[in-house]
Amino acid sequence: MGGAIDSDDADGLSAETVYDVKPDAAPDPAPEKPPLIEAPLPPVQAPIKAKRKLPILKWLAMTAGGLLAFSIVQVCVYRFVPVPVTILMVERLAQGNGLDHRWVGNHISDNLRSAVIAAEDAKFCTHDGFDYDAIKKAEKYNATHKKKRGASTISQQTAKNVFLWPSRSWTRKGFEVWYTFLIEHLWTKDRIMEVYLNSVEWGPGVYGAESASQYWFHHSAETLSPAEASKLAAILPDPDKWKAVGSGHYVTKRSGSIQARARSASDGCTVD
Repeated sequence: MGGAIDSDDADGLSAETVYDVKPDAAPDPAPEKPPLIEAPLPPVQAPIKAKRKLPILKWLAMTAGGLLAFSIVQVCVYRFVPVPVTILMVERLAQGNGLDHRWVGNHISDNLRSAVIAAEDAKFCTHDGFDYDAIKKAEKYNATHKKKRGASTISQQTAKNVFLWPSRSWTRKGFEVWYTFLIEHLWTKDRIMEVYLNSVEWGPGVYGAESASQYWFHHSAETLSPAEASKLAAILPDPDKWKAVGSGHYVTKRSGSIQARARSASDGCTVD
């Protein structure tokens, strides 16, 4: 037992024959899998578009703030300092119209103040810069007429003439509203009228009451008569085409109507 079995004796083995066979070795246990370690997720990054928007918004905010501050400084300075030149003056000069601008402060006839208020803005002394009734009437009129009618007050015209460019656009109109608000709150009505009369266009290259009086009547603005003042007020809507002297029928009729309304003026304001 325990030795090898010869082949000749293989047939004579009985069922009880015991074999000396070693059992198969048990398989090695499967190696344990290492525990799964979850790697930390990378931080969520904002979309590239959001990153780009941030500097743009910041730039827009800084630009708006800068324009706001600049406009307030402008208005505060011109509350006391004469307006030397405007964008319109420079543009007209480039077009070959010349430039005659003489600032004389309040040394202007009251006749011209009354005539201008009668012609351009009867509620000048009482409104806050905007004539809302006139705006409504203009909107109603313009809805049914090709030739448009404006409703700008003297305050709005001053804001446009002094601080802005002459072209028509909603952007410029928005700035006009802002500057009108500023001058109505930071200037007096007398200052608004003074700046207006010293800056408004009264002929090709002619700006301000003194230059207009010298150009059309050959004397100082302090000595303008009611009739002369009404003629100057009559050509304000289109000073490049209309004439204060040698006027056509329309301007003559218009100046007469202005003079009649100006007679009802009290302290520089017309009475409705």
